[in-house]
Amino acid sequence: MRLLKLAILATAVIGYIGCKKIDVPSGTAKDAGCFSAASVQNGQAIEGQYIVSYKSTPATANLSDEQIKQKVRALILGGKVSSSAIEGTFKSAGGGFVAALNSKQVEEIKNDSSVKAVEPDRIVALSTCFTVVAPTLITWNVQKVGYGDGRGKTAWIVDSGIDFNHPDLNVDQTRSKSFLPDNTSADDENGHGTHVAGIIGAKNNDIGVLGIASGATLVSLRVLDKDGNGKLSSIIQALSYVSANAKPGDVVNLSFGEEETSDALDQQVEAIGAKGIFVAMAAGNDSKAADLYSPGRANGDNIFTVSAVDSLDNFANFSNYGNDVVDFAAPGVRILSTYKGGQYAKMSGTSMATPHVAGLLLLEGHKISSSGFALSDPDGTPDKIVHK
Repeated sequence: MRLLKLAILATAVIGYIGCKKIDVPSGTAKDAGCFSAASVQNGQAIEGQYIVSYKSTPATANLSDEQIKQKVRALILGGKVSSSAIEGTFKSAGGGFVAALNSKQVEEIKNDSSVKAVEPDRIVALSTCFTVVAPTLITWNVQKVGYGDGRGKTAWIVDSGIDFNHPDLNVDQTRSKSFLPDNTSADDENGHGTHVAGIIGAKNNDIGVLGIASGATLVSLRVLDKDGNGKLSSIIQALSYVSANAKPGDVVNLSFGEEETSDALDQQVEAIGAKGIFVAMAAGNDSKAADLYSPGRANGDNIFTVSAVDSLDNFANFSNYGNDVVDFAAPGVRILSTYKGGQYAKMSGTSMATPHVAGLLLLEGHKISSSGFALSDPDGTPDKIVHK
């Protein structure tokens, strides 16, 4: 259950260009990627730490925090786990908890009739590379996909955080939250989350770039630190927070995934979609079948998995594929967007393709359509390229 490598091209941009964004014609981009090796820690199991998920039933579909704690206490009183071992809980989709456990405790908990799965917690890690360029107000990808006024709409971004002070973003700091155990700030120190945020909702103003749903409210749910490292359990707890606080018509963007599968992660995603909240998920960057990975393999109401194409509609050579789980393709090669420190950057990956779909879901809901098909799709059935 190793976490997938989020291959990224990052191009730092300093400075701004004046002129109302909607008055500027789109530019073109030379389609090329810059991919560096993922951290050696990426996907490593965290020794002795586990994620325990309860079975989702009508009775457990919307458990409160207190009810989850009562279920955990039952395991404690039953001698299966000590109270000091519990490191956190989550309540959506049957709920569960994160705990430090030994092998004997793991086996005892697996035999509990109320438990769906016990999975090792794992490390999430990003990697980046950079070159310097100048920004374009309406980029080729936004012109291609379409854009509109996203004010009054909300996107929940589970990632490395969002730059709270970026002049081109509308960040709701009140609802933003960090799920890092040693850092309570949801501000972005890595850049990946800010880049995703700008593709969705960069403002229609006189600087920088334009988002698909310009001016949308962006909620930062931080699960990755300044080095791009985090835990699967943090992601699951962030999704539980979305389930409890988002409303139907909102969108949650998941520009990450695992190299194998996670029942706990998939279960959280499916529970969110069942509430009428849209979920946009990256297909992954391993050039393999997307149904081998979580959460991209998850299917259900309001859930969309996204592959990547370049500016000429060519299927990106890094993108995962498969019409059994992939719903749309979107631009994911050399995408210009906002970046930490008030800057701008270019990045490549299905991480970048996904927020294009998230932005359109905010504007169009289920009415989003396509403008053509991905060329040279490896599965032989071209993915539809998303369009407003």
